[in-house]
Amino acid sequence: MNIISYTVHPQIPEPLKPLQELAHNLWLSWNYDAVMLFIRLDYDAWVRSRQNPARMLGMVSQEAFERQSTDDSFMAALNSVYERFLKYRNGDAWYTGSIKDTIAYFSMEYGMDVSLPIYSGGLGVLSGDHMKTVSDLGLPLVGVGLLYRQGYFVQYLNADGFQQESYPENDWYSMPVERCLDKDGKDVKITVQMADSIVSARVWVVRVGRNSLYLLDTNIEENSEENRKITATLYGGTKDTRIRQEILLGIGGIRALRAVGINPAVTHMNERHSAFLGIERIREHMVNEGLSLQEAIQAVWPTNIFTTHTPVPAGNERFALDVMEKYYPSVTAGTGMTWDSFMALGRENPEDQLEHFCMTVLALRLSAYNNGVSQLHGDISRDMWAGVWPELPKHELPITSITNGVHVRSWLSHDLTDLLDRYFGPRFADEPTHLDIWKRMDRISDEELWRTHERRKSRLVSYDL
Repeated sequence: MNIISYTVHPQIPEPLKPLQELAHNLWLSWNYDAVMLFIRLDYDAWVRSRQNPARMLGMVSQEAFERQSTDDSFMAALNSVYERFLKYRNGDAWYTGSIKDTIAYFSMEYGMDVSLPIYSGGLGVLSGDHMKTVSDLGLPLVGVGLLYRQGYFVQYLNADGFQQESYPENDWYSMPVERCLDKDGKDVKITVQMADSIVSARVWVVRVGRNSLYLLDTNIEENSEENRKITATLYGGTKDTRIRQEILLGIGGIRALRAVGINPAVTHMNERHSAFLGIERIREHMVNEGLSLQEAIQAVWPTNIFTTHTPVPAGNERFALDVMEKYYPSVTAGTGMTWDSFMALGRENPEDQLEHFCMTVLALRLSAYNNGVSQLHGDISRDMWAGVWPELPKHELPITSITNGVHVRSWLSHDLTDLLDRYFGPRFADEPTHLDIWKRMDRISDEELWRTHERRKSRLVSYDL
């Protein structure tokens, strides 16, 4: 017997329709007054939804919707938040240059909000903060990643106190993601050759303030059961699964951008996982512009950026020769690369026929700009990868550093944000890098700052998972 489940959504009254748009844009995640709208709408539904506004809207009763739609206090708060959201999305920003020169930012994971569980830790949080910050700045950047139907595992303790893992299935229709549709209303899909099979992927989009994040999903009917599992879990499976994920992210990610009409001027690889995008871009130059292989490499190299993160050997993926032999023909199709020329791109010593293929080395060789994530890490990275450029002294190695930052409003509690907004004024949100604003900290009394700290501390102590 087949069991089919349905999600029945209440009819949202017209005055409350802005809630749908807010629930499907992660701008909400760093604006607490927007979050408060959903808490006020139905606190019990907010808790049951695990703080997922998109899911919550399907759990609120029709009576609650009708009641709040006629509540002048709630409607005033909704209209105020929605007006600010529209001003943010459509108004002026720090960046005033051309929006045609799009930057494509590739990462294996994005940690932006609990409502979109496709992340595991630091790399994802950095990617998420990156997306939020470029939205605040108004930079013409799009993100590219994978849509994991089970995400990263969820931890819990069993009766004996031991950690266990579970892999709950994500319901994308109750999360802040939307299918990309073409002009005929059909799903946007791309295909990628992987060894002896053709893998199809559906393209989804996440709205992050002014910007968009595109995610690829292979869990569709066209694919075999094995290929549907490519986007099952984050950092799971075998080496074969991992290289398939990285082919999909790099090669499939570029094709997904083309499919939605985006032609990036620059590609930024956040860690090594997406390094195959360089091969795809080389192929495009050769096919579309008639360049030779070396000309195409030189054309791609100045427009690639690579950020390396993990300064230990285990954190820099290497694939054995048998794995690379299996996927080499499909990865390099259309480029004319020989086995030796391809493997040389991923080896510290191109002459060593037994050296495994390293994705980090591939990214370094195909990028004009490489960076670590702190001054010390940049120094360590130059030591680690000196073998890629044996003819250069250490101080000339093309690896610099940019210290990791955070998206401030995602990490400040709403109590402290409200306090700073009150004393710093609107420029704190619009121009936070103006140091003169921070001199206003002296206006805040010690007593008021301490009371804010105590409220935050009390809320943490009483917090119930």
